[in-house]
Amino acid sequence: MGGTDTGRAAGTRAFIGSFTSAGGRGILCADVDPETGALTVTGATDALPDPSYLALAGPVLYAVSETEEGAAAAFDVSGAAPGQLGAPRPVRGAAPTHLAVAPGHVLTANYTSGSVSALPIAADGSLGAADAVLQHEGSGPVVDRQSGPHAHQVLVAPGGRWATAVDLGTDSVRIYALDPATGAPRPHGETALKPGTGPRHLAFHPSGSHAYVLNELEPTVTVCRWDGEAGLLEPLGEAPVVAAGTPGPSYPSEVVVAPDGRFLWAAVRGVDTLAVLALDPSGERAEFRAAVDCGGHWPRDLVLDPSGRRLYAANERSGDVTWFDVDPETGIPRRAGAVEAPAASCVVFG
Repeated sequence: MGGTDTGRAAGTRAFIGSFTSAGGRGILCADVDPETGALTVTGATDALPDPSYLALAGPVLYAVSETEEGAAAAFDVSGAAPGQLGAPRPVRGAAPTHLAVAPGHVLTANYTSGSVSALPIAADGSLGAADAVLQHEGSGPVVDRQSGPHAHQVLVAPGGRWATAVDLGTDSVRIYALDPATGAPRPHGETALKPGTGPRHLAFHPSGSHAYVLNELEPTVTVCRWDGEAGLLEPLGEAPVVAAGTPGPSYPSEVVVAPDGRFLWAAVRGVDTLAVLALDPSGERAEFRAAVDCGGHWPRDLVLDPSGRRLYAANERSGDVTWFDVDPETGIPRRAGAVEAPAASCVVFG
């Protein structure tokens, strides 16, 4: 791969995905001020159309191409600028919206086709041709959004034995067992959630004992118990991510859990807020506490920095990434700054 940057500390760079079809610059690279959290964009590459979601594994950055034909690509980011590793690979699914790195494979969630693809990782970090496509089946009661399956997120569970695939179209979460040698997924189970909620993304509690599924079609989060030995997800109930009486519509997009397990945050488009929920010590109860302005319009992604002290919102329609200092006692985010990032869709740190 390319030359290394030995003087760079972990967490001092960020990578921002964006929609090139909406005026984005592709994948943006930014330096992170360790004292203030401020981002300074240092470069970009538009080599891949619509790189809407990114995942970092050491010096390699993986990206989906959220197009109808659907692809994924690898970039060497060990140097000053991203360098593409090999050609983009078709995922054999339409409009991939999310990806995750498993041992030996990159997994993509393909929204329009409602499937999960597995692409092997070569020794140099580049991707091989997709060697598995796992097709979801089913539908939901919201006819215009749930006429068929829509896999929106795929995430490797703590411990690395399982992957979860959140399907907005079928109101369910699929569980895949990951081959311990290759990372290849195989179907293991499916957990049904409340009909019509439209689950979008999931985040695990730091203890690994619970998971929180953020719903897009109903502004709630579903609290679940997670059995990491058996690979079982058990829904316990829902909690709101908007205050009672908030005028809609609201379209939650991303969920984040604090490293100490005390708080949960959710980005909510439409009302353009970041919700703050308190979690009880067991992780089984979530209580809405507050909502703050997201600092822009249409927060598609929300992420904590490696320190766990700041939140970053990728505001797609206002074209910026806004960062917030988080009060450690209340969990309330306070806006601290923003950087221009047209059609921003996600942020990762490395």
